[in-house]
Amino acid sequence: MESNQLDLFKDVPIEPKQLELLEYPPPPPPPGQLEMFPGKKFKTKRRDELLMNAQELEGWKTQIISYQQKVRHQPPATQTTLFDLPPEHCDSNTVDPLSLQLQSMSFYRIPSDFPGQACLYFVVDSAIGLILYIGETLYSNRRWKGVHDCKQYIGSYQDLNYRYKQKTAINIAFWWDTPNNTKKRQQLEQKLIQKWRSPFNKEMWRIWGHPFG
Repeated sequence: MESNQLDLFKDVPIEPKQLELLEYPPPPPPPGQLEMFPGKKFKTKRRDELLMNAQELEGWKTQIISYQQKVRHQPPATQTTLFDLPPEHCDSNTVDPLSLQLQSMSFYRIPSDFPGQACLYFVVDSAIGLILYIGETLYSNRRWKGVHDCKQYIGSYQDLNYRYKQKTAINIAFWWDTPNNTKKRQQLEQKLIQKWRSPFNKEMWRIWGHPFG
């Protein structure tokens, strides 16, 4: 496994579940039927040990990267107003997760008495420029010390990529210019999730499926 990959789950590999990748814009998924790609139907029974093959994994990643790159290079929509309004302090269009400085995912293991500060954080596979997860916290040094579902998704994602010899580099980036007010910070988080459609956020499972949960 690559030295810069996350090793949280080295001793207990987690097998990813079956993918439910939908065509965008996604219709409501038909019950009991797996849709990997348009026109291809799977009628096999759902099993926890069922994995994506290498081609399906590559297609899943490529589709999300293509969308995120399109969003990244697309100018934000502007609205004409009768008055000159001051710019928003927390404008989601000013945050580019892929341009932020990356840190190791083991940052939270460093001993510190300082609980950290309010921020938004982005889990990124920097080997391919894929934004996997977007979150917010009031205490940056505490959020990852406890239970976090994203740790499981990352472990499963890395295991499957390693199986097919596909390189990954899981890192985290922080955006500090964030409101201390929890409600405002969560509103900004949701705007960014909806904008970038990060696949490990549950809000996006209806679009990209939930193969690593």
